[in-house]
Amino acid sequence: MTLADNKATAVRFLDAVTAGDVDTLLTLITPDWQMTGGPPGLPRGAAGIHALFASIGPIEQTWTVDDVIAEGDRVVVRATNTCVQESFFGVPAAGIRQVFTATFTFRLADGRIAETWRNADDLGRLLQLGARITS
Repeated sequence: MTLADNKATAVRFLDAVTAGDVDTLLTLITPDWQMTGGPPGLPRGAAGIHALFASIGPIEQTWTVDDVIAEGDRVVVRATNTCVQESFFGVPAAGIRQVFTATFTFRLADGRIAETWRNADDLGRLLQLGARITS
């Protein structure tokens, strides 16, 4: 696969997440896909994709891709998410639009995503919901 193909696969992954399109996601990952930086204890492969969406719950979201960089078997995507969901990490969020950034690093194997590393501004998102840090 070319770097352009790998970039397109990574962007399609985020587009499918935006759409909640689990069927498409399953075509983009390897059978042993794994994610780091998502919900703890996420299983590998298709079960992991299903568990990821179960943990997110109902959500209205859009991922906007800001940058895509590729080298070898890695693709890094910097993106911005705008979303509304019922709660986040147990903090009520119904009706509150949240905007946060995230960086995803994907490792591809034979044109499919084998690993995903997620690094997102979850703290900023919690603060948007009214969570406060106390000493």
